Amino acid sequence: MKNQEEAEDMSQEVFIHVYQNIDKFKGESLISTWIYRIAVNKCLEEMRKKRRQKRAAYLEDIADPVIQNRIPDFYHPGIALENQQRAAILFKAIEQLPEQQQVAFTLAKVEFLSYEEISEVMEKSISSIESLIHRAKQNLQRILKVYYEKI
Repeated sequence: MKNQEEAEDMSQEVFIHVYQNIDKFKGESLISTWIYRIAVNKCLEEMRKKRRQKRAAYLEDIADPVIQNRIPDFYHPGIALENQQRAAILFKAIEQLPEQQQVAFTLAKVEFLSYEEISEVMEKSISSIESLIHRAKQNLQRILKVYYEKI
């Protein structure tokens, strides 16, 4: 999530879901993996919902130059970049990645999960995770190169 309030709201949603559905936990994986899977799914649902809302409001925003130049407000404790603007640029670039690449890259580089843990959370093979992260890095290099060439 892009800011602390959204992250706190999603955390609350996740823990409510975990509490209400703990009897459905089968014990086939670590409980932390099960909770991560719930968190990822809830966050993706929320992001998709916001994208749909953004599309509806897009036409209104096109004419407003203040909105066009806005940098997203966010805070993530796992990111220790010196400059908030650089972090905003990076997260904006991450948003341009395909969804699966976004999830894999974020879990690896922001949440610091191992490839094995990401594999369990995303229910994909380790080689698929390696490929997703590799493609995400390549795409980010391309996106950020274009951005920094404009400056």
